[in-house]
Amino acid sequence: MQWITCVLLLCVTAALADDEWREVETAQGVVRGRKHPTEDIYTFYNIPYATAPVGVDKFKAAKMSDKALHFVSSFFQAPVDPPKFSQPYDAIDKQVVCPQAKLPISNLQLRTLVQQENCLIANVFVPNTNKKNLSVAVYVHGGGFVMGWGEMFKATQLMKTKDIIVVTFNYRLGVHGFLCLGTEDAPGNAGMKDQVALLRWVQKNIASFGGNPDNVTILGYSAGSASVDLLMLSKSAEGLFHRVVPESGGNLAAFSIQRDPVEIAKTFAKQLNFTNVDDINALGQFYKTAPLELLTSDPFFYRTDSTFMFSPCVERNMGEETFLTESPLTILKNGNYKKLPVLYGFAEMEGLFRIDFFSFWKERMNENFSDFLPADLKFKSEEERQKVASNVKRFYFGDKPISEDNILEYVNFFTDVIFAYPMLWATKLHVEAGNNQVYLYEYSFVDEDVPIVPHTNIRGANHCAQSFAVLDGKNLTHLSHTDESLATPEYQEMKKTMREIWYNFIKTGKPVPDGSSLPAWPAAGADRSPHMSLGQKIELRGVLLEERTRFWDDIYQRYYREPVPPPAPPSKSRSEL
Repeated sequence: MQWITCVLLLCVTAALADDEWREVETAQGVVRGRKHPTEDIYTFYNIPYATAPVGVDKFKAAKMSDKALHFVSSFFQAPVDPPKFSQPYDAIDKQVVCPQAKLPISNLQLRTLVQQENCLIANVFVPNTNKKNLSVAVYVHGGGFVMGWGEMFKATQLMKTKDIIVVTFNYRLGVHGFLCLGTEDAPGNAGMKDQVALLRWVQKNIASFGGNPDNVTILGYSAGSASVDLLMLSKSAEGLFHRVVPESGGNLAAFSIQRDPVEIAKTFAKQLNFTNVDDINALGQFYKTAPLELLTSDPFFYRTDSTFMFSPCVERNMGEETFLTESPLTILKNGNYKKLPVLYGFAEMEGLFRIDFFSFWKERMNENFSDFLPADLKFKSEEERQKVASNVKRFYFGDKPISEDNILEYVNFFTDVIFAYPMLWATKLHVEAGNNQVYLYEYSFVDEDVPIVPHTNIRGANHCAQSFAVLDGKNLTHLSHTDESLATPEYQEMKKTMREIWYNFIKTGKPVPDGSSLPAWPAAGADRSPHMSLGQKIELRGVLLEERTRFWDDIYQRYYREPVPPPAPPSKSRSEL
């Protein structure tokens, strides 16, 4: 009798072990995912989707020999193929992140994160089901292109219906990902090429996890939003996804594209005490040999020109695969991109993103407002620049100095120049290019947990507030507050509604399909109307931010500064080769 009991115990233990782990055969070999401790899903962490070149020669392209692939280090070049697994690979969370500056939000530093150059890993979350051809949601993380990682926030609550697979991932950041010199060693857009590599990995492998490679939605918040908006315009990413959800960040934003990447590289090198910046070969050598600690010493969050310095660029066409060789504005105007369903919008008070700077920026704005004009404007003279700055200041603040009395206009200014206006401009261009599937919204929901705007009695929906409503947790600005049962009943209901809208779009390409209990939601026209107001009440409204948008339309029609690619570098002498 005792031996029967032992056999039964062994069978139960084996069954439990089988249930805890799930093996998937990928193109790289077998990967083993583990059952989530609280959700009915399997988690596959830390799967290398590509190999980020590392080392001293960090910007050269990888070469293929007759016998094998040799990974020639090229820190700023495109990624190369991921490793193969000869044994089953345990896909557990190793908390790998790409090199980045010290995080400006202290609570995000509570996790034990491992920074390493070879940081290109994917995380796949699969519902516990035997169904196949599941929809796939790929989330691109934010962080101004200078910080962040795939698992900064989670999206497992989108998977409750067990018919969506979620993928998150890392991509190279800051100088590491976006140095753009137009040379063989640093052609530019390494971080965006990482994103394309991830999408190719999804196409190649997601069916093994039960996903449908022909039903992929890319979503992103903040810089991730700008990323998916740019991916939609890139020929290198065409066909790799089928729906797009940019959440608070657009491809026309000043922070999304470097205006003059070589000049930016020179400026930063000077900050690091390198002086020979006019010699492009010497400049490239400086970046190749500088330690990562030095290159990540500046978080770039304190700039007043609506940029974070290093971001995607317009590349010089060098005969190899590129991510972007024309400006987003040119591509949108020409309509030379694949038109896809887009769920497009931002939060009502995105400018709260800059509220912590108010106390010491207000005086600087009063003294010289032109310092705060976005980097994607250019002027013939300083007199013209000051005139435009004066007009902008008067539009938001009238004839009064910027102070605690008009702090909401401070918020509106940064809402418009960094986030809202670029997305509304792009909406018009998308529609004019023939895309009749752009669904526009503004998110304004607040409850008693949302802080009051300083010096007012008003609460406002902060940067990416809509993303926080869709993603996991009570309050995703504080990672310790992940228990949604602690949220107010009103916010719990709003999160349910937002996830329904996002789920609908992922599944059907429409945020409100026929038969939904939500208000009908038509696509927007070229006048940025209608839009859905996602607030205490969900209701369809007309033109979004009409007066503010018309004001900026006039300025950008007159003074827009097109981004330029790097010039062709001078030929190296024989001694330099």
